[in-house]
Amino acid sequence: MFKKLFLVCALVLPVGLYAQQTTNNDRAFWLQHLDQLAKPILSSLAKDSLRIVMPQTMSKFIDNPNTRKEVAYLEAFARLMSGISPWLNLEGGSAKEVALRNQYRNYALKAIANAVNPKAKDYMAFEKGGQPLVDASFLALALVRSPWLWENLDAQAKENVIKAFLATRNVKPGFSNWILFSGMIETFFCKYGYPWDNLRVEYCFRQLEQWYVGDGVYSDGPPYHWDYYNSYVIHPYLANMIKELSPKTNLFNWTAEKLKTRNERYAVIQERLINNDGSFPVTGRSIVYRGAAFHHLADIAWRKGLPKELNPAQVRSALTAVIKKTTESPSTFTKDGWLAIGLYGAQPDLADVYITTGSLYICANILLPLGLPETDEFWSSPATKWTSQKVWSGESVLGDHAVE
Repeated sequence: MFKKLFLVCALVLPVGLYAQQTTNNDRAFWLQHLDQLAKPILSSLAKDSLRIVMPQTMSKFIDNPNTRKEVAYLEAFARLMSGISPWLNLEGGSAKEVALRNQYRNYALKAIANAVNPKAKDYMAFEKGGQPLVDASFLALALVRSPWLWENLDAQAKENVIKAFLATRNVKPGFSNWILFSGMIETFFCKYGYPWDNLRVEYCFRQLEQWYVGDGVYSDGPPYHWDYYNSYVIHPYLANMIKELSPKTNLFNWTAEKLKTRNERYAVIQERLINNDGSFPVTGRSIVYRGAAFHHLADIAWRKGLPKELNPAQVRSALTAVIKKTTESPSTFTKDGWLAIGLYGAQPDLADVYITTGSLYICANILLPLGLPETDEFWSSPATKWTSQKVWSGESVLGDHAVE
């Protein structure tokens, strides 16, 4: 009788409350998602066979199929690495997690070596057009986020990485968030003691200051667009650049405090964009980047920079909901385990003219907090409702106000 009564109570208990009373297994779910994203790319690239197995799916509206096809491999690899690199840098954890990390560390070192080796079949196209600048910068970001990776590459691989990054200096970035791609590569050089061009970095900070429109938001170039590029690129790049450069030089002290205030404000905005079920407004280009729409929120959580308005468990719960919502459709992955173009499953009509299979793996950046140990409050605190859940369940919530 007691068992039947317990079962009935469990069935009628509100979902949110029931979730808070169950064991927190969010980290295990995130690691499972990491494995699902990373294995097809890194296991293949480590064996120098990525070009053999990776599908060449492109947007039905593709603008330059021959070039897009060639750079798609670098897109997939570099974007994935930028998201999982903090976890690769971490030490410790459960025996199962340590074993998984060691496997992926092994994959990653071999993958990087093949990607930059001109004699490898999977050598990446660092010199073909403008797109390689974008994804070389994501690889640079991965190495900035994970000193372990850089320190454990062999001398030849390091030399080849440097050559690949230097080749991108010949690319003139577009007058948009693209200037940050050059800035991140120079930040990598600065971090690891190589000659770097501080003017390229200065240009980033000065120009983005001109594009700041207020309340934590930047315009992506002269005209403002309502999209997620403040999260895909702008805030995470600015924050990681200033984080790495500040210990090396005082050239950019003039902007550090402003960046921090804006960074925190945009995190608050991001958290409030996540609906009760983990969905979010479908607006702007590159929407098929899925969870990368919250790259910034994941990044600031990983850097331990969340504003006082957001507690870590609240952010973890919200990001977990986003991952679940953007992957729950049966058509999210192909039968061979590759991401399909879309936001909720396969939705090819959502793709912009530059989208390939490789482009989609920027979604791995929602996984950045895996770089925090399981003992960190981000993971150890009980699941907590995020703002939308609180408001739409009738709870008292403080009003929202602009930062300026």
